[in-house]
Amino acid sequence: MNRLENHFDSAPSETSETGSMAGFDPEFTDIVDYILRITYRIWEGKQVGLCYDYYSDDCPVYTIAGVSVGAEEVTQNTLNTMAAFPDRTLHAEDIIWGGDAENGYHSSHRIRTHMTNTGPSDLGPATGKHAIIPVIAHCVCKDNKIVEEWLVRDNFSLAEQLGFDPIEVAKDKAALPLSDRLKDYIGSELARLDAIKPLRIAATPSSDEELAVTALNNIWNARMVGDVQKYYAENARFYGVNKRQLNGHQEIMQFYLQLLGSLSGIRFSADYVCSNEHKDGGSDVAVRWTLKGDHLGTVLYGSPTGAPIFILGESHFRIIDGQITEEWNIFDELSVWVQVFRAQNALLAAE
Repeated sequence: MNRLENHFDSAPSETSETGSMAGFDPEFTDIVDYILRITYRIWEGKQVGLCYDYYSDDCPVYTIAGVSVGAEEVTQNTLNTMAAFPDRTLHAEDIIWGGDAENGYHSSHRIRTHMTNTGPSDLGPATGKHAIIPVIAHCVCKDNKIVEEWLVRDNFSLAEQLGFDPIEVAKDKAALPLSDRLKDYIGSELARLDAIKPLRIAATPSSDEELAVTALNNIWNARMVGDVQKYYAENARFYGVNKRQLNGHQEIMQFYLQLLGSLSGIRFSADYVCSNEHKDGGSDVAVRWTLKGDHLGTVLYGSPTGAPIFILGESHFRIIDGQITEEWNIFDELSVWVQVFRAQNALLAAE
């Protein structure tokens, strides 16, 4: 099926008529090709109406800033973003995938997105400034459509690069009413995470996927921060949000200690993991994760409010010879600040 017959098509013209994915258009050779083509067509090609073809009518898109549902809302949100950043490009740095046609393919799409702010956005009026931020979009795809998506992006850095004070932006957003849809999503996730028992995993990992999950569980849930020295290479590099570029055990341990010192009683969940072999050896592993903790520390997020804080994140790992050599760790830290200020507002209102 040629969905772009008589329309402009920005994707490469070389297509396959022997696509191997059941239920998908024959032009797509695999899930990576599918994600790359539809992303390029919608964003660089500006064929936004293709969202109706490639998103299901009831597809939820989860972020900790808001939850949208269905192709119509995805289409409008995409148009809103393009109106503010018409030159936005979505350069794919990696796509790590798992699953199958029957149960749904998972794609963890790490993006370096470039954009110039020429229109008003939810951050404020147009500034004319350019920004580059990391994004990871985790999609579940079945029968030629995205049926579920989790989206994480470095909105703190975006606000800062556009010339706004991210803290003031967060305060403004915290003053807005919380949608019922987002309230229900965060509430259900907090309840799920509260049920997790913070036990250390003692078994030796038998795969790179197990290694990544074991390392994260031991560090977050068991507070065994020193396990960074066991699972990360001595010269490992860590790329995080808000300009975090860390090198080696000490700096990576400091990142974990800062969050653990800011949010007490953290409960962490590795919600999906998949991996692919790397062409140069080793493997690339994607982990979609969630955590919650009570804001009782002062290290990162200001005066303690005692409120539960929810974080949705995604990490990509490069693992060679049983050690993590690189990690990309993405979550929306601006929306973490929004939760903090919303809790402060509630405390003030209760006085």
